[in-house]
Amino acid sequence: MHFEELIKSIKERREELQVTQETLAELSGVGLRTLKQFESGKGNPTLLTLSKLADVLGMEVGLQVKNLSRNE
Repeated sequence: MHFEELIKSIKERREELQVTQETLAELSGVGLRTLKQFESGKGNPTLLTLSKLADVLGMEVGLQVKNLSRNE
């Protein structure tokens, strides 16, 4: 999943649950400014921040590592 899709998924889930940014920030322990920057595509949240948001929203964060070198 690309970063833009991740932002969209978290924002859509928050809205689907009718949770305000303020409430999500409070419940997750993530700063409101951090959340607003993330949802606007301007922030660069840590994996821990994403995990906190996802946990409150009933989502799961997975990490995929790819080898981008093609030295075969």
